Amino acid sequence: MKRTAFHPIIYVRGYAMTQNEIEQTVADPYMGFNVGSAKLRQLWDGRVKKYFFESPLVRLLKQHQYDDVYEEGYDRISDLTAPSTIDGRVPAVPYRSIVIYRYYEPSSEDLGTGVRPDIRQFADGLGDLILKLRERVYPDGASTVITAEEQAAGKLPFDRFRVHLVAHSMGGLVCRAFLQNSNSRNDEARRLVDKLFTYATPHNGIEIGLLGNVPKWLALYGMNTFNRSEIAQVLGLSAADLDGENVDIVTNFDAGRVFNLVGTNCRDYDAGAGLSSAAVGEASDGLVRIKNSTTRARIGSGFVYSPHAFVHRSHSGFFGIVNSEEGYQNLTRFLFGDVRADGTLLIDELTLPPAVQEKLDEGRDVRASYHFEVAVSLRGKPWYLHRRTTDEHSAIFRQFDELFDWDGTHDRWVPKPAASPVLFNVFLDMDQSQTRTSLSFAADLCVRSPGYEVDKLLFLKDHYEGGYLYRDTVLLEATPPAQATDAWKFEYWFGSRRDTVRRDAPIVEQTDDSLTFEIPIVQPEPPGIRARLRVRTSYWNGWQ
Repeated sequence: MKRTAFHPIIYVRGYAMTQNEIEQTVADPYMGFNVGSAKLRQLWDGRVKKYFFESPLVRLLKQHQYDDVYEEGYDRISDLTAPSTIDGRVPAVPYRSIVIYRYYEPSSEDLGTGVRPDIRQFADGLGDLILKLRERVYPDGASTVITAEEQAAGKLPFDRFRVHLVAHSMGGLVCRAFLQNSNSRNDEARRLVDKLFTYATPHNGIEIGLLGNVPKWLALYGMNTFNRSEIAQVLGLSAADLDGENVDIVTNFDAGRVFNLVGTNCRDYDAGAGLSSAAVGEASDGLVRIKNSTTRARIGSGFVYSPHAFVHRSHSGFFGIVNSEEGYQNLTRFLFGDVRADGTLLIDELTLPPAVQEKLDEGRDVRASYHFEVAVSLRGKPWYLHRRTTDEHSAIFRQFDELFDWDGTHDRWVPKPAASPVLFNVFLDMDQSQTRTSLSFAADLCVRSPGYEVDKLLFLKDHYEGGYLYRDTVLLEATPPAQATDAWKFEYWFGSRRDTVRRDAPIVEQTDDSLTFEIPIVQPEPPGIRARLRVRTSYWNGWQ
């Protein structure tokens, strides 16, 4: 069943500012999807380690049997004179193909007219490309015969044709404009999109230094494209669709089938001689701030985030997010994986340091805040799939009053489940598992307080900077049933315990396609925590 997840991939590149950048862009057949890197930033001392990442394009060709659409100087989608044309028929395109959306080509003075279109035109062109791709994959339309060899390679019938959209930076806005704006043409093409994966996309606009949100009047090189009101227009968002001024809301498409990869390394983004990184500041990838890099869906009166991951990569360059192992691993697991695992920390109690608790008992005004850090790794792999840390300005932040309500009747603090931090959205792939018989990952979980306030003053008695309320590595392994009558087996253990005793994780909720289990997270001595790591696992890509 899983091979039905291998749909054609259309890559949509990011923003090219100047005419020279446009010309460089169109001169590259793959528009950056073929760029690799031999540099890996070390975790703790800043040294550069040699690590060969061939590029997303090469890895997809080598590992997942994809092919491109170029042939002896021709594009088999747009050029009907390609060598594979037989008897005037359109050139054949394999189902597992990688297509580069060359939307900047009309803006080139060498290959086009030199007139810069806008995102609306880019979005319409994307729909045209999807329909043209389907036409090339199925030369005879719905009556196209699929050979036994094609079927074995994973080619699907005409009515099951779908595409994956993969986009970097502004390319993600082009994809969202295509998917969300109901005023655009190509409704039929929209229905053919299976998933959208975005690298470092400014889903909620770009903010620069003292200017804040890019102003509408900054029309030079089309930079006002990233103004929120401009984005709202191209996405076709109404006032009811917005969250205040925020334009990161997904409409007309399942936000759960959108994955956002967020970069946290601003220091290694050297565009504009480092001016961009300096203007945007920390908590960014050097161009897009972390808080603007994700999408949400409106659910009733609240919002739910699309699945996403944080990686310590910059917006582009040798330490860039597209040409990175972390980016590729998140991409392939989201597109082709078997199981989705979502981890939430349900906090039942947070205790204060004794000196702070003493002030609270005296009736003083006490305030506390917390950083929740998490790093997710896979067994046998030398990289993190997801990482949020305080030092990289990406930790999850909560104030005590956000997490708890005071119950005066029972004289106690009551947890607010809606404020529980979502720690990770992880996609797992049995084909890439080290054992090929189970799925496993580890979550390095840390909870710490940046400080406490008493009567609005920082309280430093008995305080040691960098201290943790809790820190341990939770290791999880899930083994699927050997036969239909068996059940999934979930086990966990803690990295700090040398005996590595495995414990069965109790299932607390079960549906037809998901299982949820909980793991106790306890540090009893104050300052400490009593919580439960709730992990919801669900089938992905029809794998069951």
